[in-house]
Amino acid sequence: MSAIARSPDLPVDRSATRASGSATEALATFAATLAFDDIPDTVIRRAEDLHVDWIGSALAGKGARAVEALARFAESMGPADGPSEILIDRRSTSPLIAAMINAAASHVAEQDDVHNGSVFHPAAVVFPPALAVAQALGSSGRAYLAAVVAGYEVGIRVGEFLGRSHYRVFHTTGTAGTLAAAAAVGSLLKLTPEQMLHAFGSAGTQSAGLWEFLRDAADSKQLHTAHAAAAGLTAAYLAKDGFTGAREILEGKQGLAAGMSQDADPSRIDDRLGTRWTLAETSFKFHASCRHTHPAADALQLLMRRDGVRPADVESVTALVHQGAIDVLGPVVDPQSVHQSKFSMGTVLGLIAEHDDAALATFDSSYVAPAVVAFRDKVRMVLDAEVDAAYPQRWIGKVVVTTHDGRRLEGRVDTPKGDPDNTLSRDEIEAKAIRLAAYRSGATESEMKAVVQQGWKLAQLGRMTNLLRR
Repeated sequence: MSAIARSPDLPVDRSATRASGSATEALATFAATLAFDDIPDTVIRRAEDLHVDWIGSALAGKGARAVEALARFAESMGPADGPSEILIDRRSTSPLIAAMINAAASHVAEQDDVHNGSVFHPAAVVFPPALAVAQALGSSGRAYLAAVVAGYEVGIRVGEFLGRSHYRVFHTTGTAGTLAAAAAVGSLLKLTPEQMLHAFGSAGTQSAGLWEFLRDAADSKQLHTAHAAAAGLTAAYLAKDGFTGAREILEGKQGLAAGMSQDADPSRIDDRLGTRWTLAETSFKFHASCRHTHPAADALQLLMRRDGVRPADVESVTALVHQGAIDVLGPVVDPQSVHQSKFSMGTVLGLIAEHDDAALATFDSSYVAPAVVAFRDKVRMVLDAEVDAAYPQRWIGKVVVTTHDGRRLEGRVDTPKGDPDNTLSRDEIEAKAIRLAAYRSGATESEMKAVVQQGWKLAQLGRMTNLLRR
């Protein structure tokens, strides 16, 4: 392997990372050599925003049945004390156990971030292992942020590489998430490019996560993130100890693309490393539901506010969507749980129509309310050529509402709330984090305000310590 030797005092020449060797090698070299000073300030600020947003989502997982089951299992397998923090119960344990539990908790409220082009939720699989290991090592805030950026850049590119065919069957957050976690932890462990390549190989061979769970409201989604975080962390630590993995786990003849994709694009793996910062392209989730519902939800909300439409006026709603929305949401016809209802286009639009929001508390109180169910049954999804052609780079929202008095009304949103071009301000991020933390009493408002203020200053922290247990 022709890994690039890097002096800590010299900038990295990213253009040279693909002089020879595979795209996977170039990506591993990038992740291993990325330093805080290589990252633009705007990207660092965005990473701080995403850190704060993630903590809120993780705390909102407190009390969720699936999360608590995973937590009980993990805590029974791990030490009763350790350097790493379990956010939902403020216990301390080993990095592996903390990463598993925090990752499971991060992905249940459906408020964690998403990268449109890769259809990947980076925060749930990057922040949990990065925080757990940074706390164990006593890493600086700068090292933690650099590790987070490395994790995002790797995971997003792997998701883009695997393509739309992969996402039809596989939950990308569970699959690409293993490599994202390995990159973040490998950065903190200071893996060499060679070791990082082996960490990718070991992470990729453990990639897993199938969408079948949506059909019967199973708990697998939380297991996907827990497994990805733990598998990536394990892969990085093993690589540090000399354990080897497949060198071309992504594009090899029997690698991830061969087994999990029909439209893999190897050019995405090392696309503009060091100049295109995919972390900055990540969106915040505004509604507490699957991201595929958000564009139509925004479009319906706009239409009803603009035209003064009441739920009782509506005869039918057609959501014009991309194929990915049909693949993921289509199987959910009669949701049997709050979590499954977050993947029901009809339920989400029913909540928007009846309550003008699709927030956590609104789902809990109203997802089976008769008026919402009645509206749900008026909604259908139809594939739209324009929307599908734009996806996944752009998630356009289009709805057509027919009223009982014969009107045909159209609503359209080109940039859903939370996307980089329609992003949340820091005040909105703070308010969201406080609201999520309070949802199941994960943290008080005063505690979260302190966490938020620390989050805006991560680069100044000399050592990553517990966020909540002082």
